[in-house]
This record gives sequence, structure tokens and C-alpha cells, in this order.
Amino acid sequence: MTRRGRAVVLLFLVLLASLASAVLFTTASRAEESPAGPPPTVVVRSGDTLWDIAARTAPQRDGQRAVEELRRLNGLSGYSVAAGDVLILPRAA
Repeated sequence: MTRRGRAVVLLFLVLLASLASAVLFTTASRAEESPAGPPPTVVVRSGDTLWDIAARTAPQRDGQRAVEELRRLNGLSGYSVAAGDVLILPRAA
């Protein structure tokens, strides 16, 4: 093989390795951003309100924002929940 041919093969291998690295990096980044598995849930107990659930499951968050996120995640138009309802919780950050 000529010197020029070896250079072309080497360049091709470097480009191939760079492409593989980019694909692996992108895949790893996505895996970190969206954890696998089902989202966490909670079963509403008798007498619970969205505020109670937000305070119990995310005590470090602002209560009003936590309630709004619970409503958004669960497609709730109002603020009432019934005992036995299963609510999706936000994933821990």
C-alpha cells in the first residue's frame, strides 16, 4: 500500500472513531437526563389534599409550585382528589 493509501485509511479510521464517540456520548447524555423505569406514584389516602401530598412527597419545594406540578403531571383541572386515586409524582432532581 502506498503512503497516500495508508494516510487515507488512517483518516477514515479516525473519522469512524470520532463518529462512534459522538454517538456514545449522545446516548449516555440522554440516559442521564431521563431515568429509566416508571415514574414514582402515590396513592391518595382518606382526607388527603394535593397540598398534603405535595408537602409529604416534596417538603423542600415551594408548596404552591409542587401542587401545580402535581396537577400538570396528572392532568387535573381542579384541586380535589379522592381516596384511592393514584397520582404521578415528579421525579427527584
